[in-house]
Amino acid sequence: MGKVQKAILKLEDISSEGFINLELLARQVVEGFITGLHKSPFHGFSVEFAEHRLYNNGDSIKNVDWKLYGRTDKLFVKRFEEETNLRCQLVLDVSSSMFFPENKLNKLIFSACSAAALMQLFKRQRDAFGLSYFSDTLEFSSAARSTTAHQNFLLSELQNLILHSSQNKRTALVSSLHELAEKLHKRSLVIIFTDLYESYTETANYSDLFAALQHLKHNKHEIIIFNVLDYETEINFNFKERPYHFIDIENGETIKLHPSLLREAFKESVASNLKELRLKCAQYSIDLIEADINAGFNDVLHSYLIKRNRMTV
Repeated sequence: MGKVQKAILKLEDISSEGFINLELLARQVVEGFITGLHKSPFHGFSVEFAEHRLYNNGDSIKNVDWKLYGRTDKLFVKRFEEETNLRCQLVLDVSSSMFFPENKLNKLIFSACSAAALMQLFKRQRDAFGLSYFSDTLEFSSAARSTTAHQNFLLSELQNLILHSSQNKRTALVSSLHELAEKLHKRSLVIIFTDLYESYTETANYSDLFAALQHLKHNKHEIIIFNVLDYETEINFNFKERPYHFIDIENGETIKLHPSLLREAFKESVASNLKELRLKCAQYSIDLIEADINAGFNDVLHSYLIKRNRMTV
């Protein structure tokens, strides 16, 4: 069996001005992912027939694709634009902590590129999609549509997010999710990209976070959370063995210390927080996916397909 190709964004893919051709990147990521998927043990997802579905007893034979039947010896009927199966709402955290690390490839760029790739996959499957993003408030929220014009509009929004960094913008995940729950009037798959910054602070309040997530669940929405982190530094605390000035990107507070003095305690604290988050997400039937920004986009696409197939079976 072949392996699924890993699609990884490299620094050379980003211009000196921070521009990324999101449409081209999304197409390349999705095409590479689907090609690899067909060669791997993970076949069977409904990505190969973007404009067809299996024939069911009672379907009109006038919609059968006889040419495809000749090639595959299977009956498929042509699908039409109104046969949207799923509504998806992409939700991005654009607070200042998402602009870490302070090089060209940060958590926000990874999230925006992941969202662009998912939009490309949504289009292939005739799923409607919208975009929301928040920092200390819910800054933007669009309706879900499946047109090319809508996709291009949302890609331009993502591009603007990449180009314009924000300083000292705090995270208000809880209030933003409550507001979003009131805005989404039709059952949707809500896909959240965030570093869960609030959940790793001393003031972390899981009851508030899960009350907001339950608000979405109560309104019949399904949820995937991609916990977007730079694993090298934010999980393993791998810094060179020299003193650093560590700066809180969201509030500007600084501390000077040597990484070796804090590494083990930091790793234990993060591991404890992640364990609690996993347990609570499992308790509330929420998919929590840990996404390393240096690991590529395949896990994002694969996790979405697993969730989509569970919802449409």
